[in-house]
Amino acid sequence: MRILTGPDGPANELTDADLRRVYAAPDGPWFRGNMVSTIDGAAAGESGTSGSINNGVDKRIFDVLRELADAIVVGAGTARIEGYRPADRPTVVVSRSGRVPERLIGAEPGRVLMATCQAAEALDETRAVLGDENVLVLGGHRVDLAALKDRLGERGLPHLLCEGGPHLLRDLLDQGALDELDKTLVPRLVGGLHPRITDGPPVDVPLELRLLVEEDHTLLGRWFVGRNN
Repeated sequence: MRILTGPDGPANELTDADLRRVYAAPDGPWFRGNMVSTIDGAAAGESGTSGSINNGVDKRIFDVLRELADAIVVGAGTARIEGYRPADRPTVVVSRSGRVPERLIGAEPGRVLMATCQAAEALDETRAVLGDENVLVLGGHRVDLAALKDRLGERGLPHLLCEGGPHLLRDLLDQGALDELDKTLVPRLVGGLHPRITDGPPVDVPLELRLLVEEDHTLLGRWFVGRNN
């Protein structure tokens, strides 16, 4: 793995320690998203999951970003489709309905948090499953994602990693909550009507390239969100 462009210039043969250094978040609260797509823009492959398009290079960065995160943030739909299970750090599920994905039920208390809104239909049920202190009600009819960033920081979880899906990433950008996008571009073309890494009403957010890494024809970029620089 080599750096093509970055703050320290080009470099070859990056170790995991090197990757932790070049991907380290700035001090203070920091919300990054990590996504993968093919050359023709597909964020999922034949199975409908990102696992059908990613590769070992993407997995290496995925593991580094998880290691650097205090909490993982994921949309409820993505958690179900991708089969999320409790991780070694808190998983924060974002859901307007407030319903906990099946494979995350029964986790150790505090290992799974729900970020939802006052109109959530499953609010009482989820409080019973996770505990009232692990259910964050943010907003009336939609989840206030900027408030989520603040609330998690208050809980000692300042470095957040969003792993999708496309609707949640779009909403983070729209609400000005995202600080960074990490994107893997795998060298494949799949065609079809697959989702992109963002989905929903249009957003127009400038990005600034901070790092570009390559291995085995796979490109991995680190962009800071322009309006937050």
